[in-house]
Amino acid sequence: MVKKRFKRALKRVQKTDEATVLREAAENAPRITNETVAEHREQVLKGARKYILPLQHSKHQVVIITSTLFIVAVVGFFTYVTLALYKFQQSSTFLYRVTQVIPFPAARTGKDFVAYENYLFELRHYKHYYESQQKLNFNDEAGKQQLAAFEKQAKQKVVDDALVRQLAKQNGVSVSDKEVTEQINLVRSQNRLGENDKVFEDVLKDYWGWNVNDFKRSLRQQLLARKLVAKLDTETQAKANAALAEIQAGADFGAVAKKYSEDLVTKDNGGEYGFQINRTNRDLTAQTVDALFKLTPGQNSGIINTGYTLEIVRNLETTGDRVRGAHISFTFKDINTYLDPLKEKQKTTTYIK
Repeated sequence: MVKKRFKRALKRVQKTDEATVLREAAENAPRITNETVAEHREQVLKGARKYILPLQHSKHQVVIITSTLFIVAVVGFFTYVTLALYKFQQSSTFLYRVTQVIPFPAARTGKDFVAYENYLFELRHYKHYYESQQKLNFNDEAGKQQLAAFEKQAKQKVVDDALVRQLAKQNGVSVSDKEVTEQINLVRSQNRLGENDKVFEDVLKDYWGWNVNDFKRSLRQQLLARKLVAKLDTETQAKANAALAEIQAGADFGAVAKKYSEDLVTKDNGGEYGFQINRTNRDLTAQTVDALFKLTPGQNSGIINTGYTLEIVRNLETTGDRVRGAHISFTFKDINTYLDPLKEKQKTTTYIK
């Protein structure tokens, strides 16, 4: 009984203490009114800031560290690439891909920069051919000397190509996609680039390390230079026009060949080639072969631009799939005839030493 009474008494004391605590808390609780609501809001926010501010500071540090690492990585990348290209003159596939994206300069001629990618494009196909087809070792002394010659050749070519583009732009000369395709179709029709697409692609890859687009790129530059010379070399064009006019007026083809032709091997023989020609003949240009097979015996062509010469051809005789022909040839001036004055006029700086 005593124990039970003690427990009941303890419970009454606990209830009394809880009631006292609640009453005192209610009496001491701040009263929030319209006048004091702003003050109480600030007190609540002040208490929260001590947890929020450290978190914001931590995020700020993460941003700074991340940005710093990114900048260091970019600077390190550009430092490595710059040293690899300009000091060590490496030509790896990785560096070549980098130059295809980032326009590092190899040279400057006048106001135009020459992209490092152009230089590597030329150098790499030289190296590929001599390594894969000629088995040249660029690590031995002879190979190093040959590589130095290739590097010099590639530097000069990309500068000359840039000058050709400058002159072509000044003279309104350009090469269309259609012209590139027509040239490829012409030589392929004569089986000069392989009998099918697969063979053609394999030959490009094995010999030059190229794909079809690389080949088109190189061909476009060649065609541009040829068209430029054809437009600028008015003297050679005038000679060809004079010869054609005499033929059209009834003059003997052989006599005109002796008078005008610049092919010293055939001119004294009335322009005759001296051998029968089939459609896959490699001794004549694709344009010349194509023109000969479009003529009937005794018929003459107009002026044909082969890229290096102007030609007037005559079908002397057709026997089966072969033609006996003659030509009158006019050789274009060398492209340097027009590039050299431009080189003297404007300064060219090469960044690859």
